[in-house]
Amino acid sequence: MHLHTQTWGEGDRVALLIHGIMADHRTWRRVGPALADHGYRVIAVDLRGHGASGRGPYSPELFADDVVETLPAGAELAIGHSLGGLTLSLAVDRLRPARAVFSDPAFHLAPVDGFGPELLARFKTATKEQIRAMSPRWDEVDVDIEWETLAVWDERTALSLAPLVGADLMPAAPVVPSLVQLADPSTLITRERAQLLKSRGFEVRSVVGAGHTIHRDDFDGFMASLEGWL
Repeated sequence: MHLHTQTWGEGDRVALLIHGIMADHRTWRRVGPALADHGYRVIAVDLRGHGASGRGPYSPELFADDVVETLPAGAELAIGHSLGGLTLSLAVDRLRPARAVFSDPAFHLAPVDGFGPELLARFKTATKEQIRAMSPRWDEVDVDIEWETLAVWDERTALSLAPLVGADLMPAAPVVPSLVQLADPSTLITRERAQLLKSRGFEVRSVVGAGHTIHRDDFDGFMASLEGWL
């Protein structure tokens, strides 16, 4: 499936952005222009089932195949958040960016306080008040965007992840130089898993106090944690 994309900038270097579950390219509204200011041509996708891209069936492997079909290989930088991080990990051997950043990636889908695929699917009908309560550090424009993206999101993408709950999805080794950027604390990557990723050759950094969607919770902290990777 060829995915809908959004592009910022006209730089000679290329950066790729892959969003997480429930979102679309609009989640990168500040990151895209910021990377463009660093001289990148930035391309963000809407994964299948999200935004303006086509619908189903769904699986991480299909998400990865779509990304490979849509995005150029050999980019200087690729960033994937959450489900986008898992997707990038399954596509990186074919995309072959010079550097990869996995932002609080979904490498282990263990339900936290019952917050599993079914509850994610039900979040489609969330109100702005519920979004704001879940993400109190977000700018109001991001609350509005999340509410709009939920309206066009196919919640079956979340339900398709149910068979993977509890599975170890962490890469055995980085295919290219790779940074794993973690929320503080991360509900997806425990300290033990972070240490394991380090032992496998990944650089791991945490953004102090940031929630799961680091680039919306603490944009400045997100960008600062990319020092040396841009």
